[in-house]
Amino acid sequence: MKNKIILITGATSGIGKETALGLAKMGATIVFTSRDDIKGEKTKKELIAKTNNKNIHMLNCDLASFESIKNCCNEFKSKFYKLHVLINNAGVWDFKRRESKDGIENIFAVNYLAPFLMTELLIDVLKKSKPSRIINVTSGMHYGTINFNDIEFKEKFSGAKAYRQSKLGLILFTRLLAKKLKGTGVTVNAAHPGMNKTDLGRDAGGFSKMIFKMMGKDPSIGAETSIFLASSPEVENITGEYWAKKEIKKSSKESYYMDSAVKLWDVSKKYLKFK
Repeated sequence: MKNKIILITGATSGIGKETALGLAKMGATIVFTSRDDIKGEKTKKELIAKTNNKNIHMLNCDLASFESIKNCCNEFKSKFYKLHVLINNAGVWDFKRRESKDGIENIFAVNYLAPFLMTELLIDVLKKSKPSRIINVTSGMHYGTINFNDIEFKEKFSGAKAYRQSKLGLILFTRLLAKKLKGTGVTVNAAHPGMNKTDLGRDAGGFSKMIFKMMGKDPSIGAETSIFLASSPEVENITGEYWAKKEIKKSSKESYYMDSAVKLWDVSKKYLKFK
């Protein structure tokens, strides 16, 4: 992975951090986002110390803010001439409904709209860097439907339903984007890391937090599929698939509904004010 530039969101803890660690050990240049500069710098120093790889960089980015995402992508482009792998890893699960800086339900904004926006803003660099890869970290909890009538759960909020919807949305996004990118040299796949001992459940309520800690695997295990998809020559020409334990798996029947994928894409463009 030497001379490969990888951008990872949410790499200051959990699966993202282990993904960064694994790919840094392979010699890749790692760029990761952090909304907290102090935590980000601490993570950067830790990764360098553990890997002896000095090509590790941190960019400030609040994924709950479209403006912050745009600034982050502009900063990336000003500092790095290529992007070989984009890993949309960061995710949240709120117990109570809250809104992003843009006034959008936070889970939908961070877990789905942020990866959509970041991918859109960096797609030109990815195309120039071909062969290149996009990895969207989703979840086995993606079963359900997209609530197009109330996509932000303004009427009756459920953290679990909002989380499931956001992860289903990511798979639909992955499948449709794969079709749109056909022939460009850019692949896109979805990775299911399994349940891991991460901070994801910190805002999901006491019971959920306890379940994550009790039943979750070590984050290093959860990171294996993302590392594999980012680095393995075996998957260079595979796109639009759902992966778990480094294998292509069948996802929910709803995640193959391309009419829903197109509809969600159009909804997303309106939120992000794309033409």
